[in-house]
Amino acid sequence: MRMRSAFAAIVAAFTFASAAAAEEPIRGGTMRIVMTADIRTLDASRSDNLTDHVLNHIYEQLVAHRNDMTIGPAAAESWDVSPDGKTYSFKLRDGMVYHNGDKVKAADVKWLWDRRMAAPKSGAPWVCAASFDGSRGMKVESVEAPDDGTVVFTLDKPNTLFLVRLADIVCNFWIASPKNVDADGNWIANSAIGSGSFKLKEWRKEQYVSLERFADYVPSKQKRDGFGGDRTSYFDEVRFVVIPDKTAAETALLAGQVDIVTYLQVSRIEEMKKRGAVVKTAPGLSLSAILIQTTDPLMSNVKIRRALAHAIDFKEMAETKLMGLTEFNPSGVAESSAYFDKSFQAWPKYDPEAARKLLKEAGYKGEPIKMQTNKRYIGMYENAVVVQAMLNAAGFNVQLDVIDWAAQLENWMSGKFQLQSFGYSSRADPMLMYGTIIGNKAKAPTSQWDDPDAQALYLKALNAIGFDERRAILKQLHAKMAEEVPILGLYYYPVIEAVSPKLVNYESWPLEKPRAWGVWKKP
Repeated sequence: MRMRSAFAAIVAAFTFASAAAAEEPIRGGTMRIVMTADIRTLDASRSDNLTDHVLNHIYEQLVAHRNDMTIGPAAAESWDVSPDGKTYSFKLRDGMVYHNGDKVKAADVKWLWDRRMAAPKSGAPWVCAASFDGSRGMKVESVEAPDDGTVVFTLDKPNTLFLVRLADIVCNFWIASPKNVDADGNWIANSAIGSGSFKLKEWRKEQYVSLERFADYVPSKQKRDGFGGDRTSYFDEVRFVVIPDKTAAETALLAGQVDIVTYLQVSRIEEMKKRGAVVKTAPGLSLSAILIQTTDPLMSNVKIRRALAHAIDFKEMAETKLMGLTEFNPSGVAESSAYFDKSFQAWPKYDPEAARKLLKEAGYKGEPIKMQTNKRYIGMYENAVVVQAMLNAAGFNVQLDVIDWAAQLENWMSGKFQLQSFGYSSRADPMLMYGTIIGNKAKAPTSQWDDPDAQALYLKALNAIGFDERRAILKQLHAKMAEEVPILGLYYYPVIEAVSPKLVNYESWPLEKPRAWGVWKKP
């Protein structure tokens, strides 16, 4: 029955998508997207998740993440990489103009880069400066504009994360007009001159940000894909409306006052459907996990850690908690990644008897094991309760330590725990996820896997240029993780959004941020 239902859902989704693609887009009207808080700036000098989202509609990046989290063209229609992997030459899309009518030039890209990298000296640090100045291993030695349509970045050595970091929406490295700043180099208040398909209309603080369609936008020849490709707008206006309360946001959607509510809880799906909303989902990039402090006297024993893995029914846990929207995934490669295949779900099988046997071999005598959790993020608490029950049924003596989230976060940062129910924020590339997990605990206590061989494999993957070469190394890395069990990955929380039934061609995607281009509304 479940297979027939799943097949029917896939057929229905395909039919709907095909029908939407066949429809003639309708221009006009307003699309309203809920934000839980206001944006912070228009120049990204102070940014957060919501600010990044809105600014990405006004400005365009050189490159962007596709739906499958690979890197695709945005303002740069193509790029070449030198044989030594150190020089990237980007060709800008022909005919691009800013919202004020000026031509987009490659020199503008160099101008913003220099401004971003110089920001720490002026007291307004760029959040991604350390990713490009050599502090974290990658260094951009120069950025040049040999002609109006070409930008050249030169690195000190090859690094496969260069395009990933350049595309990271958190970095806000897009193309902006130098006329956004005054003669003293200060960003002009309420200025947001970009080349995106929307331009700033009005920012009424703590109420909404209104963007209007840019009539002279020059689209990419590539199809819409993630944050890249064709970003043509059919709406005259998109309004990001501030509604902090989730219940109020859902009520506004059902009343037709807004069109998209993000971060819908699984428990609210059926109710919202019954009341007329369309619920959209996509595989997520935020890993929920049980962290293990491998320097702890008990947890340092690999037999204890493998016993933990055998004692938990991961598949049943993911299925029950998330209503089949995602599957168990213990790896650093999310299902939405182009690198993912079923081999990344390989893990010690659920076998309580094997767990008991390993505990006996390890000499475990029922010593208390504390698992830290909190009730601010209820999903973490629920995971802790379920995992505790399974572990104790297999012979462990796990006790929950429910503390304030701030205290738990501080303990994570300092490595002060035995077990912790935790959730990582979204990582768009597996190398970013593994880079978070792997490391020297003495230097970076947040690292979960302190193993020289794992670090060597990570660096090897980091320097791999070809897709197939990197995927093969990632598979080796996961196989080693399944042997050593330095962390208990549970699942990647899915993207769940409630959407107006009038929206056509709207798609949820792994990076969670609604995209207002390529979408229209039924009359």
